[in-house]
Amino acid sequence: MSGEQDSVAGARTKKTAASDDGAGRRRLVIVESPTKARKIAPYLGGNYVVESSVGHIRDLPRGAADVPAQYKGESWARLGVDVDNDFKALYVVTPDKKSKVTELKGLLKDVDELYLATDPDREGEAIAWHLLETLKPKVPVRRMVFHEVTEQAIRAAADSTRELDGDLVDAQETRRILDRLYGYEVSPVLWKKVMPKLSAGRVQSVATRIVVERERERMRFTSASYWDISATMDAGAEASPRNFPARMIAVDGARLATGRDFGSDGQLKTGTSSNTEIRVLAEADAVRLAEALKNRDFKVASVEEKPYTRKPYAPFMTSTLQQEAGRKLRFTSERTMRIAQKLYENGYITYMRTDSTTLSESAISAARSQATQLYGKEYVSPSPRQYTRKVKNAQEAHEAIRPSGEVFRTPGQVAKDLDTDEYRLYEMIWQRTIASQMADAKGTTMSVRIVGTATSGEECTFASSGRTITFAGFLKAYVEAVDTESGGEADDKQSRLPQLVKDQALTATELSPDGHTTSPPARYSEPSLVSKLEELGIGRPSTYASIIKTIQDRGYVWKKGSALVPSWVAFAVIGLMERHFERLVDYDFTAGMEDELDRIAAGDEHRTQWLSKFYFGGDMGVDGSVGRLGGLKKLVGSGVEDIDAREINSIPLFSDADGHTVVVRVGRYGPYLEREVDGTSQRANLPEDLPPDELTKEIAEKLFATPQEGRVLGKDPVSGHEIVAKEGRFGPYVTELLPEPEPLPEGATAAQKKAAKAKQPKPRTGSLFKSMSIETMNLEDALKLLSLPRVVGKDPESGDEITAQNGRYGPYLKKGTDSRSLTTEDQLFSITLEEALKIYSEPKQRGRSATAKPPLKELGDDPVSGKPMVVKDGRFGPYVTDGEYNATLRKSDSIEELTAERAAELLAEKRAKGPAPKRKAPARKTTATKTTAAKKTTATKTAATKTAAAKSTAAKKPSTRSTATKTK
Repeated sequence: MSGEQDSVAGARTKKTAASDDGAGRRRLVIVESPTKARKIAPYLGGNYVVESSVGHIRDLPRGAADVPAQYKGESWARLGVDVDNDFKALYVVTPDKKSKVTELKGLLKDVDELYLATDPDREGEAIAWHLLETLKPKVPVRRMVFHEVTEQAIRAAADSTRELDGDLVDAQETRRILDRLYGYEVSPVLWKKVMPKLSAGRVQSVATRIVVERERERMRFTSASYWDISATMDAGAEASPRNFPARMIAVDGARLATGRDFGSDGQLKTGTSSNTEIRVLAEADAVRLAEALKNRDFKVASVEEKPYTRKPYAPFMTSTLQQEAGRKLRFTSERTMRIAQKLYENGYITYMRTDSTTLSESAISAARSQATQLYGKEYVSPSPRQYTRKVKNAQEAHEAIRPSGEVFRTPGQVAKDLDTDEYRLYEMIWQRTIASQMADAKGTTMSVRIVGTATSGEECTFASSGRTITFAGFLKAYVEAVDTESGGEADDKQSRLPQLVKDQALTATELSPDGHTTSPPARYSEPSLVSKLEELGIGRPSTYASIIKTIQDRGYVWKKGSALVPSWVAFAVIGLMERHFERLVDYDFTAGMEDELDRIAAGDEHRTQWLSKFYFGGDMGVDGSVGRLGGLKKLVGSGVEDIDAREINSIPLFSDADGHTVVVRVGRYGPYLEREVDGTSQRANLPEDLPPDELTKEIAEKLFATPQEGRVLGKDPVSGHEIVAKEGRFGPYVTELLPEPEPLPEGATAAQKKAAKAKQPKPRTGSLFKSMSIETMNLEDALKLLSLPRVVGKDPESGDEITAQNGRYGPYLKKGTDSRSLTTEDQLFSITLEEALKIYSEPKQRGRSATAKPPLKELGDDPVSGKPMVVKDGRFGPYVTDGEYNATLRKSDSIEELTAERAAELLAEKRAKGPAPKRKAPARKTTATKTTAAKKTTATKTAATKTAAAKSTAAKKPSTRSTATKTK
């Protein structure tokens, strides 16, 4: 292969401190981003030219068009990797970076030294190596590494450069080649057996399997019901609080069943370690006992009080930052990392791709000083805290994510320079870092057992528990968000009980029979999927955001609210891989591969030998690994033709009332429902927004009742075309059936057929309103829908036509490029030109305010604020608001039964957590007329001025190995 490149080791130079060569030497510093280049240039002075590469400058070919002419005939050109020649990779400069490479080569002519200052991780090391190989500098080359963009850190990095780390480059390039081999070998199998344009990936396929398996669990789940009694106990006029809640847990010594006692089949679990008898209380028994306990005496059977201690949370690393931003700020993983990248590049936080929770000595000192200043010495931990990881594949290579600098800037000090999202993420990182060096939260927990004898003679036991925080400690600064779907409870939540003693008499002021049903396991959200991937040791935290984005972009997963729902295509793909390439989606195998790649990064494994064993087979990994099974090439190449595509693309669901098996088939044009009735196949379209676990027998029958060809409604009296109502991928709609076009003469060319098809008229279509259904749709309503968009009239000033249209996000008006939302679908047919012009005369509203809806319920004035309380429907469900504070309704709250007292209680809880998060977006530097909204008082205090000595970047011992030779 021509144009061979030098090895990493061969390109190294002897270490020289940047400042040793005198002020006369000019240096070119290359970073990835233009933002970072602009930021660090003033820190380095006039003898440094700082330029960005704008990310990667070259990669493996993306397609046949990228392959250089001299390699197009090679058998391995499709892969971009010569698997028969030490896995040499064919790297090409991407077309959009050719001018950048020319620019960088031109700058190199006028400097005496090159500093490669890309990010301090494997990918950054690989980008530096690609720059070195592409630019081929004739001047000395050094690697400049920093973890925060501050003047002190940048100057220290320039004074303490090192050589390029060949082992890190090897590890990253092995991952890149491995992912190419995996994707290019497995994806064609999916094209042949499932659907064109699908893709497989080393981590993305496993992540998809995790989501699919959860949906399977939900589909298999059978709900169970059980009952108990909730009570309000009265401890007497002297007690504080006088009343407290309790719940019945046992009858005559038999423990009442709770949700955890039932399996996914709806039956009581067997083989439990407890010898206590478990009783499933029926509704009738609960009602009977509640009545039999009225006006009976109760007494305290036992009181157990214990001290409570909660230690601070560790500082953020990449995965925990994504999880917490998802829960607390409702950010996607991608959004979190995009904002964190901006904060890092502009010098506000340290490097955001890290597996470490450790803090430097200077950072610990800064956090402790600031915590002392803001909260007092008693709130700071007696000794510095350091956190270690206990997760698979943990790497302590970098520091945790924290505010940058030797002294942390408070959120109030940076607010004027950040936009809303940046401010919120910075504030969360700052709070978490400060809290990590604060004292434990302390309190007491109390557990009470209460007994009473019913008129039937049955002894009923009730339980109540409380928690009181006596010293907030780190909770003063930060409280971690909880996953409400899994029943989590905030660390700062208190539930006080009165002081009770054994045998104390109590009365029950309220006894209510409560029915419960078990719920299937919650679907994964982005934060919980990140947590699961980390728990299994699959992938790296720095890749989680891109993995989650990829499985959504590929159509394997879609979002319902914040929940990740797998598509039927994902079911087919994962089913194929589980049956025929099980090791490739095995959790332990995938995690074990990460360990092996880490060995390459540590220099304990040679990458060429490892790739050869993985691809062609060899003695590698654990028993049953891909290498020991003969390698990826053999695994994918053998038996592919024997894969039954129809079987793979058939997902059995259940049997209908007549015993016919109902299956989902994944066809080339999407999934559909099918069953065989009297030897005839019956099919039905599947709505694209119907989650798999919600496809019940009842819904299936409803879909089968609407044939794929649609329900005929009649003929359009104007055109004579037949009008039908259909169920489509995006929901129900009506359309017209156009007459078949005249056939083309025999021998027509493909171009002629294409031209004829383009000339064919397209049928009118219209989506049904939310209030409509296929079963009740009539011809008159269908013709109305097909008449859309409706011309409302012309704007007398501009002459632009105003139309009323029904879109994906609801009804709206359109005038040129200006669109305005309508509040109801009926307005599409009723709105007048005068009404439309009035809407356009008002300022355009964006977001939720553009389609303000009336409240779901009005509850009177809040006793604290004096403002009216109303229930509204929000993005994440119903919530109560007084205009200042918003409090989401709990799962146990229903809109119909919500009282004014309960609404006030929810708002009081929200109010107790601090100021409402209603804040104007901070003014950007270019917008001088805007003012920044006020922040918390704690955020405006000045941080401590204590400083610590600058940390130098440790130079790594040069490696004697060279990476596999690659080609341009």
